[in-house]
Amino acid sequence: MNFTKADLQKETSYKTSRSGGKGGQNVNKVSSKVEVLFSIASSALFTDEEKLLLTDKLQNRLNKDGYVQVICDEERSQYLNKEKAIERLISLLTKALQKPKVRKPTKVSKAAKAARLDNKKMQSAKKENRKIDFRD
Repeated sequence: MNFTKADLQKETSYKTSRSGGKGGQNVNKVSSKVEVLFSIASSALFTDEEKLLLTDKLQNRLNKDGYVQVICDEERSQYLNKEKAIERLISLLTKALQKPKVRKPTKVSKAAKAARLDNKKMQSAKKENRKIDFRD
């Protein structure tokens, strides 16, 4: 993860539009909804390997033009929505770049196996004792 907020802002494009929700008459006049668009393919921040990983993991977030799209319309001000959208994009990219830990297969210990078998024998003996002999 070798990118900063400033680097990312250089490579993003913004679209603004009128937002619904709170804000009174301000909602009808000001374009406070912000849509951040980021192209993984044309980015200079990531290596080819990282680009492949990002496009693979964020496949469902890409629009038809191949841009990652993050929309924010929670705040009343365009500036705050822009900041929130950038923060969301950063967290999205960093999560996508994280590689999961490789699972190390482990064996069941001899003591655990013996304890399980002992428990099974005890259960079997308990049920065997419950049987009623009808042959008499």
